[in-house]
Amino acid sequence: MPDLTPDFEKDADSLRRRAMQSAFELMESLCEGTLVVDRDVRIVWINEKYAHKLGLASAEEALGRPVEEVIPTSQMREVVNSGRPILLDIMQLGNESFVVTRIPLKDEAGQVIGAIGFALYDRLHYLKPLVSKFARLETALASAEKKLAEERRAKYSFSCFVGASPAATEVKRQARRAAQLDATVLLLGETGTGKELLAHAIHGASPRAGKPFIGVNVAAIPETLLEAEFFGAVPGAYTGADKRGREGKFKLADGGTLFLDEIGDMSLALQAKLLRVLQEQEFEPLGSDKVVKVDVRIIAATSIDLQKRVAEGCFRSDLYYRLNVLTIAVPPLRERLADMEALCEHILESISQRNGTPPREITPRALDLLRGQDWPGNIRELRNVLERAVMLSDSPRLTAEDIAAVMGIAPTVAIAQRPVRRYEEAVAELERQLLREALQAAAGKVPEAARLLGIGRATFYKKLAALGMSGK
Repeated sequence: MPDLTPDFEKDADSLRRRAMQSAFELMESLCEGTLVVDRDVRIVWINEKYAHKLGLASAEEALGRPVEEVIPTSQMREVVNSGRPILLDIMQLGNESFVVTRIPLKDEAGQVIGAIGFALYDRLHYLKPLVSKFARLETALASAEKKLAEERRAKYSFSCFVGASPAATEVKRQARRAAQLDATVLLLGETGTGKELLAHAIHGASPRAGKPFIGVNVAAIPETLLEAEFFGAVPGAYTGADKRGREGKFKLADGGTLFLDEIGDMSLALQAKLLRVLQEQEFEPLGSDKVVKVDVRIIAATSIDLQKRVAEGCFRSDLYYRLNVLTIAVPPLRERLADMEALCEHILESISQRNGTPPREITPRALDLLRGQDWPGNIRELRNVLERAVMLSDSPRLTAEDIAAVMGIAPTVAIAQRPVRRYEEAVAELERQLLREALQAAAGKVPEAARLLGIGRATFYKKLAALGMSGK
C-alpha cells in the first residue's frame, strides 16, 4: 500500500467534503422539497418551495417545530430514533403522493444528531414505471400470502367424515369433543381410514381455527432433513442449507395446529427433541443458540401399534404418554359396512365433480360385492376401486361386474361367499327397525315411542342420533 503524504490526505479530505456538498446541492436542486431536523426531530432548515407546498407563508414558520406538526405523515422521527435510512418511500400528503428519501445525520463519533429528507413529489412521473412495478409486486405478494393462508386452513369438516353407523358416529362425537379441548390428540387407525381428515376437522372446529393448520408426514421426509423440517435452520446451518435460512413447521404452525402423521416412524433422537417442544413449547432452530417460543397444538396419527413400539424400545415411553392424552381409535372400513352406500355415493359424486361428468350410481349387487371385501387399504382403497371402475365403464350405473373386473374377482362367487353380517351391523339394523316401528305407533313423538319400548326419553334420543334417525 503506497504511503499517503499529508498533502494527499488534505486534498482527499477537501475533495470528499466538496463531493458531499455537491451531492447535497444537486439533490436540493432536483427535489422541490428538502428539510433537515435535529436530534429532537425539530425542523432546523426547510427550503421555501417545500414550505409553500405545505401551506406555510415562509420557511421561517417551520423552524423549531416538531416535524409532525408540519408534516403529519413524516417518518423522520423513525430515522432519527433508529439511525437507519429510509431510502425510498411513498408518502401521502392530502391528495398528493410524495416519493421521499430520508437519511440520518451523524457526528464524528457516529452518534445520530438529526436527519435530512428529500421529497421528489413533482418528479413522480419519472418514477411511474418503478412505482407501477412495485404496486404489481405488492399485489402479487398479497395474493400469494392469501393463497398460502388458505392452504394452511383446515380443508375438511366433520361433515366430510361420511357415515352414520354407530362406529362412525362415535368417532365424530369423540373428535368434536377433542376440538373443544386444547390438548394433544392421538389418532390411531389403519392406513386410509381418514385420520388426516379428522385432524383437519378437529382444528377447524377448535378455537384455533383461524390460525394455521400445518401437516407433516414423518414417513415421507428423509431422516437427515426432519430436524430442519420441524425446527427450521439458520443460514448455512448444514451443507445445502438455504442461504436465507428457513422456518420450521413448528414456527409456521404458531398459534395453530401441527399435524404429525405417521409419528411412529420418528427416530429416537428426534423424539427427544419433540418431547421438549411439547413440554416447554420452545425449541432452537438448527445451527442457532436462540430459543424460539411457540404456542402449538399437536395432533398426531399413526397406523403402528405405539405400545408395541415402546415395548421394543423403538418409541420413547415418556413421549408416548405425552401424546396419549386424548386418543381416538378410527375404525377400519370392514367395521363400518353400514356406511358403504353413503361412502360410495360421496366418492362417486366427488369424482364426477372433479371430472366434470354426470355422477354415477351403483347397483345393490355392486354394493353387496363391496361389503364382502376385507379392505386392507380402507376408504383410500375403496376410492381407488371406484375411480378405476368409473374410468373403465361407460354405463351410468356401476354394476357388480364392473367392480369385480377392477378387483380381479368373480362377482357371483364373491357375493355367494360373502361372510355373515357382523354382530354390530345386525344389532344396529334391529335397533333401527324397533325405533322406526315405535315412532310409527306413536305418530313420530319420541316420549310416547320411548314409553312403548320401555326406555328413557334421553336414551331414545341418543339411539336416534347414533343411527342417523329423527323424531319429534
